[in-house]
Amino acid sequence: MSSPLSGALAVALLALAAAPALAEGDAAKGEKVFKKCLACHAIAPDAPKKPGPNLHDVVGRQTGTFPDFQYSEAMAKLGAEGHVWTPEEIEKFLADPKGMVPGTKMTFAGLKKPEERADVVAYLITLHPEGAAAAEPTPAP
Repeated sequence: MSSPLSGALAVALLALAAAPALAEGDAAKGEKVFKKCLACHAIAPDAPKKPGPNLHDVVGRQTGTFPDFQYSEAMAKLGAEGHVWTPEEIEKFLADPKGMVPGTKMTFAGLKKPEERADVVAYLITLHPEGAAAAEPTPAP
């Protein structure tokens, strides 16, 4: 049986589950590692378009929903199935983008070092207006 209370409990558990992973990352180091991503991804809320979607508030966002971005069919399908960019899912994608989402347009091979992935996730969390509370999924626009 689903209720607003059980939904809130699920979100709270998601946030708690994300906490240990988030504690491992260093946002300042992640900002430096993220420089590899800036050629394709903007991070300011009102930044001009780039080849990849804007990642300003990606944590907690439903996959494939950044406005006016042409996602690959694979990425759009993943979002249509309800996938959300939680810290854990971002980390998994950063490890092997094409392995996680076969058919993605992203050409970056991924970050092989777990500590770099944790740092980038910690940095991405700082780009969300709600910070660590961003692990809560947001509805598609």
